[in-house]
Amino acid sequence: MAEQVRYLTPQSNEGQRKKYCRFKKAGIKFIDYKDEKFLLKLVNEQGKLLPRRLTGTSLKYQRKVAQAVKRARHIALMPYVADQLK
Repeated sequence: MAEQVRYLTPQSNEGQRKKYCRFKKAGIKFIDYKDEKFLLKLVNEQGKLLPRRLTGTSLKYQRKVAQAVKRARHIALMPYVADQLK
């Protein structure tokens, strides 16, 4: 016999949104490494890149974002490490 699993709080899909790639949706082909304000949205408080599973970015654009952040760090537009970046 199959036992039914019960949760303390009922599971609902209302709070969960479907993730989408913001770059595909907006039709962005090139991610500019000189736009540090935009790149700051894709890193956390410590300066680490946010993973795809949190941002919803596709693999192709996640690689481009990573390259752009590395270039921005190299020319000192963004810090490599930060205590409280945001």
